[in-house]
Amino acid sequence: MKAYRFNSRRIRGRRQERAMALVMVLLAIVVLTVYLTEVQAESTTAFASALAERDRLRAEYLATSGINLQRMLIASEPTVRQVVEPVFKLMNPKGRAPQIPVWEFGDQVLGPYNDGPGAESFAALANVDIASGENLGLGGLGHFEAVVIDEDSKIDVNTAARGDIISRTRLAQQLLGVFAAPQYNPLFEQEDPDGQYSDRQSICAAVIDWVDSDEEREPCDPRSAQAAPAGGVEDNYYQTIGLKYFRKNAAFDSLDELRLVRGIGDDFWATFVDPDPRKPKDRVMTVWGQGKVNVNTANAQTLLAIVCAGAPDSELCLDPMKAAAFVSTISLVKSFTSGAPLFGSAKDFILTMKGGGTLGPFLAMGGINPVTFRSPAEMAKIVTTESKMFSIYSTGVVPGQGRETRVTIHAVIDFRHATTVADVATANQAAATGAVDPSAPTTVTGINGATLDPVTAQIATSPAGNVVYWRVQ
Repeated sequence: MKAYRFNSRRIRGRRQERAMALVMVLLAIVVLTVYLTEVQAESTTAFASALAERDRLRAEYLATSGINLQRMLIASEPTVRQVVEPVFKLMNPKGRAPQIPVWEFGDQVLGPYNDGPGAESFAALANVDIASGENLGLGGLGHFEAVVIDEDSKIDVNTAARGDIISRTRLAQQLLGVFAAPQYNPLFEQEDPDGQYSDRQSICAAVIDWVDSDEEREPCDPRSAQAAPAGGVEDNYYQTIGLKYFRKNAAFDSLDELRLVRGIGDDFWATFVDPDPRKPKDRVMTVWGQGKVNVNTANAQTLLAIVCAGAPDSELCLDPMKAAAFVSTISLVKSFTSGAPLFGSAKDFILTMKGGGTLGPFLAMGGINPVTFRSPAEMAKIVTTESKMFSIYSTGVVPGQGRETRVTIHAVIDFRHATTVADVATANQAAATGAVDPSAPTTVTGINGATLDPVTAQIATSPAGNVVYWRVQ
């Protein structure tokens, strides 16, 4: 009997031990499962983060490639111009071929260096076999989408930052030309975002006072290119209405900074500055221009503003119907020419607006009468047919599983001192033969008239232009 009881106790003890062991094993399995799940989640997150970082880096390099290729295309424009020079000579023996906007055809021309569809577009355009080429395309890693914006096709609000009365007067003429049309009267008669009422001259003066370096109030009276009477000392307007900043008295760093200027609200912005944020080519103003407006690449609205700057009493600036007719006619002509330049020089533009030249009769057919400029000589100084400042918006796109990585780079390139590719080839050949000293410093004059040092001059004279702004987003 005692042995039986002893064995029963041992059996019960073993069962309890086994139950405890099972509980401990189950607990261990639960702990390990939670741990492994956590490790897997961390590993998956780290792996996904690494893939995202890899794709982001790839996209950034693709975007950079798009910018460099567009710079190469713009740098090749003088060579393209030489090729088409004989064709322009046939139409105008005394004239010279104007700048060709090759950047407008970047999608087709640069197609072989992009993805498959881009290569196919180029093959169809040039009637060539891309398959026979080498080292073309991006190997299926993605593609880039690049758009070039001609900043010289817009009105440069930083012109007044030069500090001279002539620059301020020219900017005043252009701004008042933008605001001139009578259909904009309600915009200047309503209360602005600051709770004040600002007419055309007030906002014009506010923009100029923001960027000029002096403390004199701008009268914004462009009736004469000579020194206009001072408007007195700049007041403390911004503090009077409760704002916590002062006038900058320096150039705008970005177009968005215009929103800080008195009287500029959303309605003003959408009407005169950036009508459609998705289409930067439709902008009328810029902070990157060289101070002159390229009449060949400017849109019809900007051309109307330029005309009104030189002829504010013209019916184009006083009659909304005439203004609309001008915009529609110019837009129609530009659509027919497919990007080809309309004017050989600034004088050709002035002659056309006077009713002469090749396009003058087309304007007359559209009901647009000849324009009489107050000063044709002054008008010739604010327009040009050569663009030197360009914004390149390049987006690198890398596809993934269920997602797409996009990185956009905005670069502003200055070609004002850039040498041509042909000049570089000639200089290299001369240096190789010992005809010139390759270490001799290059003399280049900067914007302020100062001579640039050899290193800065070498960078500024690059055929691919000089990068003055670079933003990755």
